[in-house]
Amino acid sequence: MTSILLVEDDAAIAQPLIRAIEREGFDVRHVALGRDALDAARDDIDLVILDLTLPDSDGLDVCRTLREADARLPIVILTARREEADVVIGLDAGADDYISKPFRLAELLARLRVRLRVTSPTSATAQDVRVDAHAHRAWRGDEELDLTPKEFDLLALLVADAGHVVSRQRIMHEIWDEHYYGSTRTLDMHISALRKKLHDDPTQPQLITTVRGVGFRFEAG
Repeated sequence: MTSILLVEDDAAIAQPLIRAIEREGFDVRHVALGRDALDAARDDIDLVILDLTLPDSDGLDVCRTLREADARLPIVILTARREEADVVIGLDAGADDYISKPFRLAELLARLRVRLRVTSPTSATAQDVRVDAHAHRAWRGDEELDLTPKEFDLLALLVADAGHVVSRQRIMHEIWDEHYYGSTRTLDMHISALRKKLHDDPTQPQLITTVRGVGFRFEAG
């Protein structure tokens, strides 16, 4: 499961943000201090949301240290500083994106999805299904699958998170984007089409399992 480290000492900001990110299907680890952020980042973290105003350290110093330790780790900084010079300093410190407070949750979540897509693996495998995102090709065993663009994106997302439930909300946001207001019935139609092309019996699915009221899980094996 995608793991996000939130470094924010203001509980009024942190708690609703944690709930929103978890609703997207991500795992969230929260710390309030810079030194704890550096310790937590040694674990398997996929993205860091970093407040620049921390009680024990300068967030920019934390950002620089994180970037020195891992050149590929996505870092999104949060700050009340709005001047252009502050934005430049934050990006120069190694941040990938910059969001000013107050912010809209929908915008922040969209930024996170973009950063995660940019850094996501180009290939993934679960059971005998393999997806190559770079080549935009997918196989079950030796059979290459003939997928529409949305079917491919949906399969790639599910296989990349194999073994974990991917929420309907997260799928709609990542595959159809946050501006899609149509019925989620279209998702069910795409899942049905994918199962057919994967030869996955919908009455006893071995690959794509429906988790009622939550979303879908690609079985790891």
